[in-house]
Amino acid sequence: MKLPIHTTAGNHAAPKAKRGLEIYPTPACAVEALARVEPLPHGVWEACGDDASAIATILRATGRCVVCTDIRTDGINFLDRTTAPRGVEAIVTNPPFSLAADFVRHGLALVPKVVVLERIQFLESDTRAALFDAGKLARIWVFRKRLPRMHRADWTGKRASAAMVLAWFVFDRDHDGPPALDWIRA
Repeated sequence: MKLPIHTTAGNHAAPKAKRGLEIYPTPACAVEALARVEPLPHGVWEACGDDASAIATILRATGRCVVCTDIRTDGINFLDRTTAPRGVEAIVTNPPFSLAADFVRHGLALVPKVVVLERIQFLESDTRAALFDAGKLARIWVFRKRLPRMHRADWTGKRASAAMVLAWFVFDRDHDGPPALDWIRA
């Protein structure tokens, strides 16, 4: 019997019941690339990852103080937070794709800068139009090469090659206007 691709590749197309919290660990090379091109403040919040995440590990290695919260490991739902942790001026995260726009909107209410790793298709939705029309999307860093495939955290099946074009989307409260677009290498 031939299985559907989402069954064999562990990707985001799996049924919601199987995706659960949509935990797809960020490849280290993606965070290293971001750290090379995007100015980030000293205090950063990894809003859906633990202390062992690539985002936390790599940004700490660049001298930043990173606070991590994660619904799975500490029960803290970012979308329920009413304040940012002390000293945090930016959020850098790889949120569940289905909640990315909510993470950006909520994040901008808490800190001046929100950076999310998303599929390039993040740009093509009428439901997110108001988010983009607000003029707070400052930069889009598109990867020149596909990143290594992000499989579900509990995935034990076949490892698939990269199928998605990803980018870092940088939202800035002080920005007003169209975003700059540039490419980065992982």
